[in-house]
Amino acid sequence: MKNRIIARLDIKSLNLIKGIHLEGLKIIGDPSKYAEKYFKDNIDEIVIIDSVATLYNRKPNLELLKKITKNIFCPITIGGGIKSLSDAISILDCGCDKIAINTAAVKNPKLITELAKTIGSQSVVLSVQAKKRHGWWELFTDNGREKKSIDVMEWIKRVNDLGAGEILLTSIDQEGTRDGFDIDLINQAAIISKCPIICSGGMGKLEHIKEVNLNTECRAFAIADFFHIQNNKVRKIKNFLLEK
Repeated sequence: MKNRIIARLDIKSLNLIKGIHLEGLKIIGDPSKYAEKYFKDNIDEIVIIDSVATLYNRKPNLELLKKITKNIFCPITIGGGIKSLSDAISILDCGCDKIAINTAAVKNPKLITELAKTIGSQSVVLSVQAKKRHGWWELFTDNGREKKSIDVMEWIKRVNDLGAGEILLTSIDQEGTRDGFDIDLINQAAIISKCPIICSGGMGKLEHIKEVNLNTECRAFAIADFFHIQNNKVRKIKNFLLEK
């Protein structure tokens, strides 16, 4: 199965940001320039998440999305502040291919089915933010700010049945640490999910992708720090995978 290498861009206002454990967010630069750079370096997909849209009760910035998509011709997923079908359609009309929802889906699970029936499940990504507890993972929303006392694995089962096309699975514990992906979390999710898992959180070196490949069925990676902060090239990952 081919690996998908996805650049994850978390944004706040008009800026690309990055933190650790989804906290301590620091400004990095212009998200449109970073997105274009990754596209030119042969990225497979791009995921853009507005980390504060829900917090500020703000809808997606359509003008920024139009700017980003203007010169990029690979699949783009947008998340943050999407609360309705009309929000999703507005994003797709900007040239994006998929939408990612989290908080709104937990508040109104029927929205997942409504979106899947209208825009197609292939365009519906469920963003799942997980933090490890004693023997289980707890679901978080609002970019890791709100804990929900919901078992992540039970939630993944449910959203599969409701029509989700993909799961963007972020380990809050590993996010930004460069210590590697949460293999146990990814493995359990991949076993129970009918739709593909995109793992996110923790990549610090090339071997971390190999660990996921060897120990789980997940073959999609949403990567931030390794690109934005460590300034690694997309081709570096792809060449490494070809060698292995």
